[in-house]
Amino acid sequence: QVQLVESGGGLVQAGGSLRLSCAASGRTFAMGWFRQAPGKERAFVAAITESGDSTYYADSVKGRFTISRDKSKNTVFLQMNSLKPEDTAVYYCAAEASLSFSPLTTPSRYDYWGQGTQVTVSS
Repeated sequence: QVQLVESGGGLVQAGGSLRLSCAASGRTFAMGWFRQAPGKERAFVAAITESGDSTYYADSVKGRFTISRDKSKNTVFLQMNSLKPEDTAVYYCAAEASLSFSPLTTPSRYDYWGQGTQVTVSS
């Protein structure tokens, strides 16, 4: 069983920045971030492979968000810059704990999920 603890959400003005963190209690392979806005389905944001050599982004966040990981601390980060009101959502960290062939961009790739952290961007 892997527990994921997220932190770093909050309220920020449009154009501002936030950095989300997600600490895992056990070994993980790929890790990702998803978000869910009110009345919408959970959507892929970013993912990173176990080695950290490859990263993937939703088109809506490319060039503004950066995912990274610190393997020594079993932690993944999401640096969010140039935030827009449409980025407002609950952000969820996800971890792959058993190897899967599902795409990194799909929730089915991941075995464990964090509790979610609210990000609100005001205009």
